[in-house]
Amino acid sequence: MVKILVVEDDEMINQVVTEFLMEKNYEVVSVKDGEEALEEFELQHFDLLLLDIMLPSISGIEILKKVRETSNVPVIMLTAIDDEYTQLVSFNHLINDYIVKPFSPVILMKRVENVLRVNRPSNQIEIDGYLIDLDDCVVTYEEKEISLTKKEYEILAVLAKRAGNLVTREQLVYQVWGYDDYLDSRILDNHMKNLRKKLPLLSIQTIKGMGYKIEVLK
Repeated sequence: MVKILVVEDDEMINQVVTEFLMEKNYEVVSVKDGEEALEEFELQHFDLLLLDIMLPSISGIEILKKVRETSNVPVIMLTAIDDEYTQLVSFNHLINDYIVKPFSPVILMKRVENVLRVNRPSNQIEIDGYLIDLDDCVVTYEEKEISLTKKEYEILAVLAKRAGNLVTREQLVYQVWGYDDYLDSRILDNHMKNLRKKLPLLSIQTIKGMGYKIEVLK
């Protein structure tokens, strides 16, 4: 399911946008603060950001700059600021669309669909001969399916989507188990051990004290 981060401090606009997106079967995380937006972005994988500019604590432009340091995720600016300079700055940081308030929620949904269609990622990831099908939740090697548990597959999918980059233990726990509170470290360690046994050709590195990374062989 496509996951969208809505960053909007106006409670009514936030609620309207969130409800419209959910009606279209998108998974939505909504926040009203810049710092909280960056925290969610660090913890979770998103397919699209809807980003206001005038936010508490950190502006939308600063959030955009931070996001672009590590990610090319599609971004739509959703703001009351309509001056040329702000729009140029936003496009210079590779936004995908710029929508000025007030706006029609129906038109917003169409523009969301358009951005997602243009930037639709491949639903299959191939690493070291392993083919990970994100639609069917299946992993194969030389056309033979590899039996993984649900949690093993979810961990692998998170790592594969960010192959070549560090994924912290906290990010894995949050995305696979859905919370960032205490989790017995042995649970994650055992899943990683089993993944390495089942996928011996996949280079899963442990970054001591931090997390894991799939090494991409060039």
